[in-house]
Amino acid sequence: QVHLVESGGGSVQAGGSLKLSCRASGRTGYAMGWFRQAPGKERDIVAAISMNEGKSTWYTSSVKGRFTISRDNAMSTTYLQMNSLEPEDTAVYYCAASRMTYMATKMGDYDYWGQGTQVTVSS
Repeated sequence: QVHLVESGGGSVQAGGSLKLSCRASGRTGYAMGWFRQAPGKERDIVAAISMNEGKSTWYTSSVKGRFTISRDNAMSTTYLQMNSLEPEDTAVYYCAASRMTYMATKMGDYDYWGQGTQVTVSS
């Protein structure tokens, strides 16, 4: 069993930055991902990082060049650095862990979810 807790959300103006953290307890080293869900919309993947050393990463096109996913296995923590934030980035952000894949980019591949953290970007 894995328990995930996100932190670091908040309110910023457009162009600002936030760094989200996802602390895992229990088994670690799984492939990790960050998702977001805006009001009235589906939950979509934002970024993913491969299991263990995190040598591979993936980003949805709208955040490429602005967001960076990373992991610190010694701290059992996965991060999402978000720069040049836009109002369209406003959403609840969730981290998730995948037991069975090297790197997962589909919601159905993820087994464990955090409770979410709100990110609000004002124009």
